[in-house]
Amino acid sequence: MKQDQTLGNRLFDLVNYGLLGLIGLLCILPFVYVLAVSFTAPHIVAQGGFILYPKEISLAAYQYIFSTDTLLRSLGVSIYITVLGTLINLVFTSLLAYPLSRPHLKGRRLMLLAVLFTMLFNGGLIPTYYVVRSLNMIDTLWSLMVPVAISAFNLIILKNFFQQMPEGIEDSAKIDGCNDLSILARIIIPLSLPAIATFGLFYAVDHWNKFFSAVMYINNSDKWPVQVLLREIVINASSRVGDTNIEEMNIQPLTIKMAVIVFATLPIMAVYPFLQKHFAKGVMLGSVKG
Repeated sequence: MKQDQTLGNRLFDLVNYGLLGLIGLLCILPFVYVLAVSFTAPHIVAQGGFILYPKEISLAAYQYIFSTDTLLRSLGVSIYITVLGTLINLVFTSLLAYPLSRPHLKGRRLMLLAVLFTMLFNGGLIPTYYVVRSLNMIDTLWSLMVPVAISAFNLIILKNFFQQMPEGIEDSAKIDGCNDLSILARIIIPLSLPAIATFGLFYAVDHWNKFFSAVMYINNSDKWPVQVLLREIVINASSRVGDTNIEEMNIQPLTIKMAVIVFATLPIMAVYPFLQKHFAKGVMLGSVKG
C-alpha cells in the first residue's frame, strides 16, 4: 500500500507545479499578445501597452494582408518547398540510412566516418554558394531543398533505428524473392513510421522556417518563402507592404506584423498535433542502438 505523502513532499510538489505553471504561462503570453494585437482595432494599438485580449475587435490587418496576392504567393512557395523538400529529405535519408545499418556492407565504416565528419566541419558559406551556383540553382527553389537533402544527425538516428530491426525479417523477405529496395519499401519503412513521422516533422519545420538560404540564393521576390516576406514586412511596415500605403488605410504597422506572424505560424502548428503521437516514440526508438 502506498504511503501518504509527507508535508515536505506535498510542499515540494506544490512549489514544483507552481514554477512549471509560471514557466508555461511565460511561454504562452507572447503568443497570446501576438494574437490579441492582430485582432485589435488600430486606434487602441496606437495607445500602446500590453494587450492580452482585444478590447475592440478589428479584422483590418487580415483584410489588408489578403488584399494582395503577395502573401498568398509566398505561402504557396513555403508549402511547396516544405512538402517537396520534406519528401526529398525522407527519401534520401532512408536510402542512405538503410544500407549503413547493415553490418555486411563493404566500406560502411568509412561512409559513417564521412557522415560524422560533416557534422563537425563544413565548407563554409562562400564555397557552399559557389557549389549552388555551379549547379545552376541560383534563383530556383531547388537551392532551398537539394543542398540540405540529408541531415547527418537525423541520418545517424534513423540508421540506429533501422539497425534494431531483426535480421530474420530481411532473410525471410529475401527467401520470398524481395531485393534490398523492396525490403526497404515494403517492410522496413512501414515498420518505421513513428521514426519517419518524427524526422518528417523535423525536416518540415526546418523548411517552413527557411530564411537565410532563401535570402542568399533567391533574388526574385516572387519566389520568396513566407519567412522572407515576413522580414520585409517587419522592416518596411512603417511605409508600405505590397502596393498600398498602410497609413492611407488607417492600419497600425504593428497589427500588420502580428497578423502576418499569426498567418505564418498557424499552418505548421496545425500539422504538429497529427504527428505529436509519433514524436516521443520515434525519438526514443531511434536514439538507442539495438
